[in-house]
Amino acid sequence: MNIKSSVVFPACLFGVYVLWITGSAGTFVSNLNEACYRCLCHVSTLCNWTAGCTEGYCGPFHISRIYWVEAGEVVLPNDEPTRPNAWKDCARSFNCSKKIIEGYMEKLGKDCNGDGVTDCFDYLMINENGGFACTTPLQQMWIDRFKQCQL
Repeated sequence: MNIKSSVVFPACLFGVYVLWITGSAGTFVSNLNEACYRCLCHVSTLCNWTAGCTEGYCGPFHISRIYWVEAGEVVLPNDEPTRPNAWKDCARSFNCSKKIIEGYMEKLGKDCNGDGVTDCFDYLMINENGGFACTTPLQQMWIDRFKQCQL
């Protein structure tokens, strides 16, 4: 066994272990934690877990179909993205909609307010303004709800 294989094999085993433990590819979006999800939910719908669909936005995070597509078309277990309303069913599920947000932030997350840190306030700006317009100032109502959540 040479040095190269003695390093590569354990690294591969570790990767398999991470996949097995997490049940995913180990996606991690910095500062997108449970407290942040709670605040994003609060800002969007006052965290109404029973929120249906209104004017093209669905669920507790008020997710649109375009947002869902950008996030990678996440669906509930045993569902298909091609099924009509698959996106709505996922967006209305709190846990599935968190995965939509994770996919969206993984793709479009960045420092929107220019403070040098990508944190929950940036994710709020992305969630409310869209990933391509996240530097747009937030409406005061969203800022007020975000501050309420942080208390």
